[in-house]
Amino acid sequence: MSDVSDWWRTRIIDMEPGRIHLRGHPIEDLIGHRSFAQMIWLMVTGEEISGPRADLFEAALVAAVDHGPQAPSIAAARMATTCGVGLQSAMATGLNMLGDVHGGAGEQALALYHHVDRAGPEGLGLALDTWRAEHGPYLPGFGHRFHTTTDPRAPRLLELVDAVAETGGVPGSYGQIGRAIQADLAREKGKPVPMNIDGATAVIFAELGCPAPLARGFFCLSRSVGILAHSWEQTQQGGRNKGPTPPQYRWTYDGT
Repeated sequence: MSDVSDWWRTRIIDMEPGRIHLRGHPIEDLIGHRSFAQMIWLMVTGEEISGPRADLFEAALVAAVDHGPQAPSIAAARMATTCGVGLQSAMATGLNMLGDVHGGAGEQALALYHHVDRAGPEGLGLALDTWRAEHGPYLPGFGHRFHTTTDPRAPRLLELVDAVAETGGVPGSYGQIGRAIQADLAREKGKPVPMNIDGATAVIFAELGCPAPLARGFFCLSRSVGILAHSWEQTQQGGRNKGPTPPQYRWTYDGT
């Protein structure tokens, strides 16, 4: 290390008094000329996104913003708000709930799509068998405890993928993979199995060329909008030290 400036190295921002460049662009040239979704993509990937591809990326961000107070991330943020913390702490509380089970399924679904894609069109059955042998019986991105037949977000997102694929903006192959997995699950279970929001957004991120970990990162960005909205709403409603259930309900004691 020749100088203390080498302690941190970045290609994201270059700055000095009176000048800010993000990914090589003067900030004043970006303001008013990039949407927030386009700015997210530029900052994270270092590449520009525009036209139907940008619209598709934004649609994925819009679709995942919220799923109500029963979602652990939202519930935790609302409870934190009633404990007297500020919005930033409430948001951090909610975001920290987005782990492998709640929030990580998009990353896992994208990894599953890549796994199936490598197997080729005729290798779906074997690909799902090998996935389950390594990861367990659950296929991430499919099934929903609340939307048991159709997650209303998924068909619309797949419709948008099809439309962009027709323009050549994305290949469209991952939309086909997602549908093929869904159909295979329906045959296996003997009933419809919905593609959920994680599976649908993972299709979009796969079509856009994202590595799997970014699916979780983008989901967290999207869900932070709902976390902020619920945290702010709870601030307006008031309440003190609200727990997960009303106080008249008690827990089960299993001790002696």
